[in-house]
Amino acid sequence: MTKVFVNLPTTDLERAKAFYTALGCTINPAFTDENAACVVWSDDIYFMVLKREFFATFTDKPIADPQAVAQVSVTFSRESREDVDAIIEKGLAAGGAEPKPAQDYGFMYSRDLDDPDGNSLGFLYMTPEAAENGPEHVAGDASSV
Repeated sequence: MTKVFVNLPTTDLERAKAFYTALGCTINPAFTDENAACVVWSDDIYFMVLKREFFATFTDKPIADPQAVAQVSVTFSRESREDVDAIIEKGLAAGGAEPKPAQDYGFMYSRDLDDPDGNSLGFLYMTPEAAENGPEHVAGDASSV
């Protein structure tokens, strides 16, 4: 199984750790120090939250300011609409921001959450029928997706 590591810049490592643990993640201390924290989402998905200066050592490209530009949005599926709402509420309480209203397509419900640094996260619930067969096989208009 492939493991996924997403690297994210932060201006405040302790704040980032507090935010992601408030969402239910854990921090792997074996890969955490004064420059970076390993945020564990699951056995296969991790965020490496890196101080901007340390992040810059891994690339010759400029580091985007996620408060000003969107480089990437990482989206996680959830088990229900209520699970989507619950994790968004946890994120908002921990200093995150919801950049736009929820999107409800009937077969799919999604909400976005920016962490305190502006990194974009998405959370969605899709009906099992749509996930298995595609939105065109679900009653209702899926053309707006």
